[in-house]
Amino acid sequence: MDNTYSETTETSSRETVRIIAASTAGTLFEWYDFFLYGALASVMAEQFFSALNEETKFIFALLAFGVGFAFRPLGALLFGRLGDMMGRKYTFLFTLVLMGGATFCVGLLPSYKEWGMWAPAVLIALRIVQGIGIGGEYGGAAVFVAEHAPAGKRGEHTSWIQATGALGMVLSLIVVFAARQIAGDSFDTWGWRIPFLLSGLLLLISLYIRASISESPLFVKMKAEGKTSRAPIRETLGQWRNLKVVLIALFGLITGTTTVIYTGQVYSFFFLSHTLRVDAGIAGVYVAIALVLSMPLFWVFGRLSDRIGRRPVILTGCLLAALTYFPLFHALTHFANPALEAAIANAPVQVIGDPSTCAFQFDILGNRQFTSDCDKAKGLLARSGVPYSFAASKSANEAAATTVAIGSARFAATDADGIRKALVQAGYPSKADPARTNGAMVVLLIWVMSVYLAMVFAPLAAILVEMFPTRIRLTALSFPYHLGNGIFGGFFPTIAFAVVAHTGDIYAGLWYPVVFALLTVVVGGLFLRRQVITGNDAELDG
Repeated sequence: MDNTYSETTETSSRETVRIIAASTAGTLFEWYDFFLYGALASVMAEQFFSALNEETKFIFALLAFGVGFAFRPLGALLFGRLGDMMGRKYTFLFTLVLMGGATFCVGLLPSYKEWGMWAPAVLIALRIVQGIGIGGEYGGAAVFVAEHAPAGKRGEHTSWIQATGALGMVLSLIVVFAARQIAGDSFDTWGWRIPFLLSGLLLLISLYIRASISESPLFVKMKAEGKTSRAPIRETLGQWRNLKVVLIALFGLITGTTTVIYTGQVYSFFFLSHTLRVDAGIAGVYVAIALVLSMPLFWVFGRLSDRIGRRPVILTGCLLAALTYFPLFHALTHFANPALEAAIANAPVQVIGDPSTCAFQFDILGNRQFTSDCDKAKGLLARSGVPYSFAASKSANEAAATTVAIGSARFAATDADGIRKALVQAGYPSKADPARTNGAMVVLLIWVMSVYLAMVFAPLAAILVEMFPTRIRLTALSFPYHLGNGIFGGFFPTIAFAVVAHTGDIYAGLWYPVVFALLTVVVGGLFLRRQVITGNDAELDG
């Protein structure tokens, strides 16, 4: 990974601050746009997927959220190529317009009741545009700041860009909370549009700020010498020496870091609001407070990585996350909804029947009907927010009819009224009681997850920049980052909640981030080479 465009460019302190501020402002706006949909997932499920059953429409809303991630690699290749050939600055000016325009249009989109199938179809199309836009934005901003950074401060400077992901989530939660207060009972009918329409104003502000900054000095020097790449995609993916590094970045960094990031930012919010039945507005406040309190840690871990290397900071964060997620989420249940925890302990629910009659209740086309007694029982429990286990029938007589056991009581799966009454008597709450929720402990637990988030994310841009030569850097950095986010991050909530809906175990979805975090610890530990910070364009030293 030889690079000769490194030690000869310097940027003044004032210019550096301006570059970081402008890049951060634009990237913050783009992450706000991207996470806004996630903050409104339950509302989007009602507005655009109301024809589906209760659990499936929420999973489909998450699937639409994931579609944006799936198209991020395309944006990475498209805008990475343009950035490596034409320049960093104007590339991410265009991505800003693409992202902001798509978000604004979501706020104008008619619902399913008004437009039928066209509504979710256009929504998904706009999410695709958002995904392509963010695919070009993040890499451009990270490379832009890194290539302006002075020697030995790349981790510290790029940590500001890294913090915008969490800040974007916080901003989206704050705006949604404010819109809920303004619209009141009308939020689910029209108030949800306010945060999307606000993005139009934020777009104009971000464009004004970003248009004033200068091009990357490393790119300017490289272009002046006629040494830019003519085919950055082919160089990145067609040459083994570069492709090998792309694969190491994907499995030794991105798979674990992306699941740790989205567990702390996104899944924790969905778990509180959807699984534990905490009011969505209050859950958003808890997550926002925890993320704000973790903000200084991005700078701390970014600067620490300049001193001891990126690898130990990132891999330690992944390992800690994998070892503690299960106890942390069990503790969330204890402090956020103690009534649910008590009901699970005192009157566990079990569905007993023939496994062959129990379908995996997720249909990618959305037109499958789940009609067996087992499916109906699982659907009823899922709609009631009740976790359950499944046991295969032990006899032919049992197999003939599915039953639901609630503590010592047993009901036919078709006895919906009896099951509902028994659940109430057993203490299963329809919503978390705010008076019994320990908000301080909930914030503390999410803050711990946010510490892991800061550990793995703060040094990430710096290490990715340092893994690739300048001539293909934007393409080579962006592609594995967004491919990993698209595959392993974007569909994480969808897959996790589909697994939870099928198994009835509210913690089963946590195996997803645990496995991928451990994968990164192993692959990163074996193949990421020790970093030696040597200057403005530090390389990995074997």
